[in-house]
Formats: sequence, structure tokens, C-alpha cells
Amino acid sequence: MPLILLIAALCGLRYFEVWQFATLSWWSIGGLMVFAFIWFEFLEPLLGLDKRKAHNEDEKRRKARVAQEFGTKK
Repeated sequence: MPLILLIAALCGLRYFEVWQFATLSWWSIGGLMVFAFIWFEFLEPLLGLDKRKAHNEDEKRRKARVAQEFGTKK
């Protein structure tokens, strides 16, 4: 997600020609967009990072349910 926010900020700064970003090439921003696409579509699933995040969220929900049911703090 920080990568997407960085791309959006760079696009805005380049478009409005703010400070040093006015000299930034659109090709470099486009290259960053291509990198983000490849990362999120191919590399993250290949490494299993998307499943790991989902598993961690399920584990947190399970622990919260158990804590609520039995009144523990963990």
C-alpha cells in the first residue's frame, strides 16, 4: 500500500510541477507503476505473502473471539 501512495504522490507532484519533481521523468513514474503491478500480481502470490496476511488476520479474529468468550486478556 505504501508503494501505491508513493506513486500517487509522485504523479501529483510531477503533474503540478512542484519543486524538484518538475524535472522527474514520467518514464520513471511509469516504471514504478509497472514494478508495483508485477509485485502485486505475480511476486506477492508467488511468495505466499497474500495468504500469510489473510492467515494472520484470521488468527487475530480467532484470538479476539476466544478472549471475548472466556474473558481472558490474551
